[in-house]
Amino acid sequence: MSALKLPNTKLFINNKWVDPVEPKTFKTYNPATEEVICEVSEGSAKDVDIAVKAAREAFENGEWSKMTATKRGHLMLKLADLIEANKEWLGLLETVDVGKPLAVARDMDIVESAETIRYFAGCADKIQGKVIQGAATHLTVYTRHEPVGVAGLITPWNYPFMIMCWKLGPALAAGCTVVAKQSEVTPLSSLALCDLMIQAGFPPGVFNLISGQGHSVGAAISSHAGIDKISFTGSTRVGRIVMEASGHSNLKKVTLELGGKSPNIIFDDADLERAVPGSIDAIYPNMGQCCCAGSRMFVQEGIYDEFVKRFVEKAKTLKVGDPMGAVDQGPLASKEHFDRVLDYIQKGKKEGATVLLGGERYGNKGYFVQPTIFTNLKDDMCISKEEIFGPVVCIFKFKTVEEVIERANNTIYGLAAGLWTQDISKAHKVEKKLKAGTVWINDYNYTNFIIPFGGYKQSGFGRDLSDYALQEYCSVKAIVLNHGSSL
Repeated sequence: MSALKLPNTKLFINNKWVDPVEPKTFKTYNPATEEVICEVSEGSAKDVDIAVKAAREAFENGEWSKMTATKRGHLMLKLADLIEANKEWLGLLETVDVGKPLAVARDMDIVESAETIRYFAGCADKIQGKVIQGAATHLTVYTRHEPVGVAGLITPWNYPFMIMCWKLGPALAAGCTVVAKQSEVTPLSSLALCDLMIQAGFPPGVFNLISGQGHSVGAAISSHAGIDKISFTGSTRVGRIVMEASGHSNLKKVTLELGGKSPNIIFDDADLERAVPGSIDAIYPNMGQCCCAGSRMFVQEGIYDEFVKRFVEKAKTLKVGDPMGAVDQGPLASKEHFDRVLDYIQKGKKEGATVLLGGERYGNKGYFVQPTIFTNLKDDMCISKEEIFGPVVCIFKFKTVEEVIERANNTIYGLAAGLWTQDISKAHKVEKKLKAGTVWINDYNYTNFIIPFGGYKQSGFGRDLSDYALQEYCSVKAIVLNHGSSL
């Protein structure tokens, strides 16, 4: 990896790169080659405590606390420009660390991250309270939306840079300061962000990044009484732990974006020229490592055979290989996850499901898995219910609208759903019944900074993106002014 420019790999506190209190490092691996990229400093609860104190000082007394909202927005615009100017470097770091194709990492994830920061930069001086009329005539009542305080951001390994920006944007726009932890599986692009924050001119203490393990650094952020808000993206299992820790410390404000087992429904009247490639895009981008992936595909019986035939043919064209090249899919992000996905595939085979495509490792080096399609499934099979988080789709047949609504909702999750039909009345009838935070109609996986993103049920609560996200980082204060007497 000598040709790759690596970011500083120490901890980032108060605009300085520092060693952990307890000297320790962990390795990060290239999932395409299984080789070590570098070693990264590993923090602990002691480092989190130092970072929280820096963030608290910046929030209460520092330059950030005195800065106008417009000035905050200007700094964020500089940051967005720097992200875009460094998209080649950031994209390379993301590809080497995560395994996603370079063209996707550079031209989608990094560019969209810059656009997200720009969007929230524009929101910074537009966060407003309101005058509440109708109270007694001797009272003036209004609200103020104030930053909640120090925000703890805990981000996942599948979209490390982009989701960090999803959370950082509204936090900064609202006026919060941040203590963040990126995934230990894919730490590099978030480390690169730290120097860009300095170059953009953010004051000390506004953004602090503590690399480390979830059970130590993540737990310390979740339970720290000096942190006022947590935004976590990850598994439902860990989300429960984060929420419990937050409640035990100081009843933090919490946003959780968790797992999914999202239904993608194709009706008899769907336009297959759109529905087939759209359903490929529902499951296989980022090697299926997407929380809202359409991993449960329901196809109405009238078109089932034709749709499945076309879908398999299209999936066969997906090119798997070196993510630095012109491929559709790279490796899974880690050995641990690679083993987990292959284990799920074996469970599916043992349960009696039919493998129409794939079902094996791809190649003999790197964490590559073949695009995999299962049919002849039952709704209560393990692979039908549990989140696999890989390039694996389960295809089910259904008869009626009422049946598919019931089966689509028969899950602990509720992050997203998709449906394909040319009947707009049917589309609206179905989307109203689906219990999901996002429903795509004749589309799938489209996200944008102006559209809120989050889940129902055990997919979490609260929202990333859009002006809804700003609410997650603000506290609403009501002010009641008594003029002395009624007129």
